[in-house]
Amino acid sequence: MSPAAPPSPSPAPASAPRLLDWRVRFGALALIWGFSFLFIKVGTEGFAPFQVTFGRLLFGTAVLAAAIVIKRDRLPRGARVWGHLAVAALLLNALPFSLFAYAELTIPSTLAGICNATTPLWGMVLSLVALSEDRPTRVRAAGLGIGFVGVLTVLGAWQGFSGLDVTGTALALLASFSYAVGWIYVRRTLSGTGASNLSLAGSQVGLATLQLAVVTPLFTSVPRSVELMPLLSVIALGALGTGYAMLLQYGVVAEVGPTTASMVTYFIPVIATAAGVALLDEHLAWNTPVGALVVLAGAALTQTRASRRAAPPATASRPAAAPAETPPRAASRA
Repeated sequence: MSPAAPPSPSPAPASAPRLLDWRVRFGALALIWGFSFLFIKVGTEGFAPFQVTFGRLLFGTAVLAAAIVIKRDRLPRGARVWGHLAVAALLLNALPFSLFAYAELTIPSTLAGICNATTPLWGMVLSLVALSEDRPTRVRAAGLGIGFVGVLTVLGAWQGFSGLDVTGTALALLASFSYAVGWIYVRRTLSGTGASNLSLAGSQVGLATLQLAVVTPLFTSVPRSVELMPLLSVIALGALGTGYAMLLQYGVVAEVGPTTASMVTYFIPVIATAAGVALLDEHLAWNTPVGALVVLAGAALTQTRASRRAAPPATASRPAAAPAETPPRAASRA
């Protein structure tokens, strides 16, 4: 996935039954998004990166489309809204998903997961320019500096980045940057559309699928054979990580609010690292977990807000589109 905390969706009805406590759903969300980087790695062992991304989006669209039909939700209206959704689909889905898939051809899934955690840092840098109401504080500025020190620690800057694939790492960082740009774009263009989060997200992922349907045949050829594990990984990546996880996220945000829900961001690189080391036998030098903790500490500080003496009266917030991968927007999900 995955910027700042997501816009609050329309509150869930007080009478809506909850089969599982939000903490259980929160944990499931962290696990699904954390394992997404492992699924990408396994998927690229049998398919080209664009094919992994297309399959991911296709299965994710299927899950969200089914949810829209079951809930009898309406699709967004207006050419302007659909135009903005097409740009959001590129920035939040098609582009970063493809970049992560290409990155994991040459870098471990653990490093990709940690690069994903830099999204809040990029988001803060961009927000200083693009969002005039989002004023920096000393704490947030310190968090930005701490976060990038953590990035340099993960990359082993003091040893000249030896043993590091620069291109793959740059692609993963660019994917995180794309998430940040996408969330600022969404905040500026898709707030207050009147459409539900589900319909906006389903439409966005569907448009991203169409984008990849055009691009994929131009750069890839049909695989001569299909291996079981890469296929299952792509299905899980789409149906769980891009479809079902988004539905889980909306429920958690509606129940406990975007600030608490966005904390899932800080569990994702931990789970991604554990999965990569335990299941893919990826090497883990001391600077990787240490740097990751520093990145997460810095990212957490960038999400703080200045206290206000007089809080404005609460108003009902309009839903805004959500990205498919990526978690609430203190970070996205891959």
